[in-house]
Amino acid sequence: MNNYRYILYTLTLSLWVGGIAIFTFVITPVIFRSYPRDTAGEIVGKLFPAYFSYNLIVATVALILFLVLVSDRSSRAYRLSFILLIAALLINFFIKFKLHPEAVAAKQKIASFESVSPHSPERKKFARLHGVSAALNLVLLADGVMLLAINPLIKK
Repeated sequence: MNNYRYILYTLTLSLWVGGIAIFTFVITPVIFRSYPRDTAGEIVGKLFPAYFSYNLIVATVALILFLVLVSDRSSRAYRLSFILLIAALLINFFIKFKLHPEAVAAKQKIASFESVSPHSPERKKFARLHGVSAALNLVLLADGVMLLAINPLIKK
């Protein structure tokens, strides 16, 4: 096994987990505490395309490095890691190319989150899409944490 590839794989997983954590638990809350809701939503909305691309790229790089890195493909740790990486890739594709475009379209129908009732059909649709996105974001975070945890068990 090439130690540099192992280090690069571990670094990629760390960027995955750290990127999601910092965006979810630091950047987004700071923006929403610092600006009115509509302005904060605009700012975060501008960040989402880059954030979703970042997550997709990091998951893709992690999968490629994993496939190049691991020679023993019979272990349980290998199989679990492979499943987690494929799941993350599928989730990221779904978010980037299906869920996010739907959420953007739903959001465009809402003139203002500060003035439109939360009970309006548009707000309800957006809230549902946002909820799915938030849940999948947490799944991706847990996925990355699990990959980091089982990483030392993989026979390179």
